Amino acid sequence: MSFRPLASKAPKGSVSMDPNCAICHAPAALACECEARGLDIAIRQAEDHMMRSVYDDIRSWVRGHAQDYVLEYFRLLTERRKNAHTTHLDQITAHSFYHYNAPPHPNQIAEAQGALKRGIDEDWQASVQRYPEVLEYFYGLVELSLPSDDEAAVKDPPLSALNGHRKATRRSLEGSTSASSDGRRAPPALPSVPFPPTPYSGRDMALDRRSSQPLARRPATAHMSTPSSSYYGGFR
Repeated sequence: MSFRPLASKAPKGSVSMDPNCAICHAPAALACECEARGLDIAIRQAEDHMMRSVYDDIRSWVRGHAQDYVLEYFRLLTERRKNAHTTHLDQITAHSFYHYNAPPHPNQIAEAQGALKRGIDEDWQASVQRYPEVLEYFYGLVELSLPSDDEAAVKDPPLSALNGHRKATRRSLEGSTSASSDGRRAPPALPSVPFPPTPYSGRDMALDRRSSQPLARRPATAHMSTPSSSYYGGFR
């Protein structure tokens, strides 16, 4: 109907006979929106069928790497802070023995321990607040490639004209894969990173708050069942 491409000009003497709407059977001249809405529904259903697992894999991959980065960032911050705390304790101990020939007063130790705890809380808050930029960075590393219009599978898809059965081939999704058909989009850089991200090995510690599960590999080929009548059922 309204979304159909215009047919070429009919030869002189022929009769133009556009088909009625496949949904409500209204004449083509009314240009109803039934077929366009039905196509939108079919696209959403096909996308959910074929792409949901891909989106889940991407989300899980990004989540895991972002958590690894944030945990490593936090570990480095706290390591630096604990080293400063140890140096501070050594200084007050040396000062106390030099002037009073006695260990530091317990209140001094408690004050230093409290400052360390507050600093660690600040480090964790600063690390967690980096999630938005870290997530965008790793999402920027994902690449979904579209096939060329010249490929045989695009120019001559294996669709049966008799029963409408489609043999859909899922393209493999690589782990280090920017969503562009023209080439890789450079991922945004992570600004103000004081430490290079390194593999984090302390996943058994209480700091590791990850709950993501290992990714299950999708088969390279999936078969899409014949579209059901529910695609356009709401417009009858």
